[in-house]
Amino acid sequence: MSQILASGGRRPALRRRVPARIAVLAACLLARLPPRRIRLVLRLLRRGAAPATHAQALAARQDITATSTLCAGTYCLQRSLATTLLCRMRGNWPTWCTGVRTPPFTAHAWVEADGRPVGEPADITAYRTIISVRPPRRRRAC
Repeated sequence: MSQILASGGRRPALRRRVPARIAVLAACLLARLPPRRIRLVLRLLRRGAAPATHAQALAARQDITATSTLCAGTYCLQRSLATTLLCRMRGNWPTWCTGVRTPPFTAHAWVEADGRPVGEPADITAYRTIISVRPPRRRRAC
């Protein structure tokens, strides 16, 4: 019998929780790096991945937030990194973004797919994107 979480969602099956936990652990380590290093690591990891659909990115985000209380809370950097890493483990890549808004000054990190934010409130449009790591471009056949 599956467990119901306080948020009303269901806890993912073990086969989905294990990769989510690995992604959360990797995201916590990655979040300690300076922004330029995070961007470099993500650019390396995105190689060979297909662009993620909104549904794929949302499923990854839901698995992350259902598995980790840290990522279900206010830690947007770890949540966005973990979502991106879990998508990559599944063979696809969303757009990872960080940005700021003023006033008051606030920074935020999020994931986009199909040109729209994944699992974010409507006020995300107030943020100006500073860093983004988009899916790799597909080379056209001659």
